[in-house]
Amino acid sequence: MDWQNSLSERKTAEVQFKDWTQNRKLSTLGTNAGSKTLPFQTWHRFKEAYAPELIERAIQESEIPVRRLLDTFGGSGTSALAAQFLGVESTSIEINPFLADVIKAKTQQYESGMLTHDLGLVVRGALRTEGRLERFSTCPPTFIEPGVKGRYIYSADIAKMLSALLDSIEALKEQSHQRLFKVILGGILVAVSNVYVNGKGRRYRRGWENRKIKPETVLDMFVQSAARAIEEIHAHSNRRHAKAEVINADSRVAVKDVSDVDLVVFSPPYPNSFDYTDVYNVELWVLGYLSSLDDNKILRGSTLSSHVQIARDYQKAPCGSPALDHSLGLLYSKKDSLWSPWIPQMVGAYFADMGAVLKGCTNALSKGGEVWMVVGNSQYAGVPVDVDQILIELAPAWGLTFKKREPFRSMRASAQQGGKQQLAETLVILAKQ
Repeated sequence: MDWQNSLSERKTAEVQFKDWTQNRKLSTLGTNAGSKTLPFQTWHRFKEAYAPELIERAIQESEIPVRRLLDTFGGSGTSALAAQFLGVESTSIEINPFLADVIKAKTQQYESGMLTHDLGLVVRGALRTEGRLERFSTCPPTFIEPGVKGRYIYSADIAKMLSALLDSIEALKEQSHQRLFKVILGGILVAVSNVYVNGKGRRYRRGWENRKIKPETVLDMFVQSAARAIEEIHAHSNRRHAKAEVINADSRVAVKDVSDVDLVVFSPPYPNSFDYTDVYNVELWVLGYLSSLDDNKILRGSTLSSHVQIARDYQKAPCGSPALDHSLGLLYSKKDSLWSPWIPQMVGAYFADMGAVLKGCTNALSKGGEVWMVVGNSQYAGVPVDVDQILIELAPAWGLTFKKREPFRSMRASAQQGGKQQLAETLVILAKQ
């Protein structure tokens, strides 16, 4: 009768997953699929590389039963949360400590009544507490008024309210509640600041000098976001709380210690020379995950070699891919015309780093297990870097065989390359034999 109980539990989990995703129909499972409107995904603005339905599909199409899923680039927790709704255990590896806490907060089991009680404590504490600007003394000088040359991210009044909220949150007895409310506060930090964040990094808002936000507005926004999160937690409290392990570490290293995995699903940073830690620079500093420039340097240096914003020792490019050899040959021949002379080394090191991750995935996978990865191609000085093809060609050296490739969308190239829709985002499926 065990198989009947297992089947019944899986059907129940699928119903709960459909309830969470509102049984919607999507035209694509790739980026911009609308996942940010789902419960839990509204807690913090995040551009997911794939919709939760990709996890459902990967589990359904797996040739072996999926008991445990691995995501080596956990991000906002799409994989972990979807797996939990589907009754599958998961392990997520995420180098960004703020995002690691986002995943933990989403997959944690709570008692909604206690959360409501503690939210009241936080609000009352914040109203009674005089915020301390010294709390942000380790942040870069541009963060708090007076800033540098008259520019700052937060006025003194707003910074004091943020400090008061953080002091009240950290006074809570339950650590999981502290983490949740800290994540919720992180979700409004950019909205109440003088800056915005997009694909080009952080920029000051137009007319920010005249943008006056009151401290009570910050408190109201936090309360509204926290109350909505508690409602979502309560509404989906019946989901199977399958184990969701979160490892805050470099995936190239941490994946070596993972085992007994039946399915791997992830989307790595694309080799587009964008430092993804920049997107969360405000949250990392204000919430206290970073306390020195050395902390920031260490974090950025622990990410995949997908950008050239920091000096690092680049790994040697792997052998075995004609597509990679062709791209690197052209990039080195055009090195003098590239906007950074380190781009060829960065591109080669990117695939060395991906090799470390995928070798670890191979070792962690059960026989017949699969790797589903959503990857994006790049281009520099007119030279294409076909990430999907290169990974397919290198896969056998990492113990994986190519199974399927499926286009997801066409991405816009950078303004330096004309800004045309010409870069592919692709689902690549590999298998361990």
